[in-house]
Amino acid sequence: MSDGAAVIGEDGRARCPWGAAQPDYIAYHDQEWGFPLRGEPELYERITLESFQSGLSWLTILRKRPAFREAFASFDPAAVARFGEDDRQRLLADASIVRNRAKVDAAITNARAVLELDQPLDDLLWSFAPPPRPDSERPVKLGDVPAITDESKAMAKELKRRGFVFVGPTTCYALMQATGMVDDHLKDCWRA
Repeated sequence: MSDGAAVIGEDGRARCPWGAAQPDYIAYHDQEWGFPLRGEPELYERITLESFQSGLSWLTILRKRPAFREAFASFDPAAVARFGEDDRQRLLADASIVRNRAKVDAAITNARAVLELDQPLDDLLWSFAPPPRPDSERPVKLGDVPAITDESKAMAKELKRRGFVFVGPTTCYALMQATGMVDDHLKDCWRA
């Protein structure tokens, strides 16, 4: 059992423990998580998926991501913002995604909020990214990684002020980690 430190995988690479066991997690850890991500559809997708993940395993969301992309018009905020009651009912009946009324409604509300922004979504979200930490301050164990930071609290507050929903400080910090706004790969992880 891991003590929260990096784990050596079958390929001999040390990884963050959460990204070392399941093949889906290994691919996500090695190829996406913590990499800087830009683009309106890409960041809207991550906001949406992080919101859907709340209370569930990320593996569940990761495995359903292709279905989410199809159901939510490739996460084009303008397309999702036009979703009406028929689309909402279609989503709530779609077993290939997570069928949660509050989360479906949040995805539509947030698409509309993206369209109302007075600045690009990239600029807004990335304005909360802290300065990169020196390698000497990299987390050693999972217990060293926060769930909430001052930056994620500020991001959540600003997103809510701008009409976004289902974006609390924990969800915002997970978004920051996933999109490379912060890099929480452990010190001994090969991605660090």
